[in-house]
Amino acid sequence: MKRWPSLTLFTVILFALWLLLNDSLAPGQLLLGLILTVAITASTAAIRPLRAHPHHLLTALGLFFVVLIDIIRSNIAVAGIILGPAKRRFNSAFMKIPLDLRDPYGLAALACIITATPGTVWAGLSPDGGTLTIHVLDLQDEEAWVRTIKQRYERRLMEIFE
Repeated sequence: MKRWPSLTLFTVILFALWLLLNDSLAPGQLLLGLILTVAITASTAAIRPLRAHPHHLLTALGLFFVVLIDIIRSNIAVAGIILGPAKRRFNSAFMKIPLDLRDPYGLAALACIITATPGTVWAGLSPDGGTLTIHVLDLQDEEAWVRTIKQRYERRLMEIFE
C-alpha cells in the first residue's frame, strides 16, 4: 500500500505525457492513454524495488539553480575552447574523485549533473562506489574539480537523499 501514491503520481504523469504527445483529448486517446499508462505502471512496479526518499526539497531547488548556473558557465567555457584560437592548448584528462555519497538515486543524479555539464563526462564508478572517474575537456586544476563536485553537488545530494 506504501507504493500506491508513487504509482499514482507516475500514472498521472505518464497519462499527461501521452495526451501532450498526441495533442488530442479525443475519447479514444483518453481511453487508450489510460489503459496504456495503467498497464505500464503496473508492469514496471516490480522492477523498481528501491524507492527514493528525497528530503530537504529546498536544498533540491537550490541544487537545481547551482547546476543551471554551472551548465551555463560550462557552455561558455567550451564555446571559448572550440571557437577560440587554434593555438590554445587544452588539457583533456581523466581524473578520480573520492565519494562519500552511496545512495543510488543520489549517484544517478550526480551522473546526470556531471554528464549534462558541457566539458565533463561521468566515466565510471569503482566497484566499491567510493571513487568516481570523470573526463574533463580542459583540466587545469584537479583540486578545484574535486572541491566543485564534493561541495557544490555531492554535499547537497547527500542532504537530499541520505
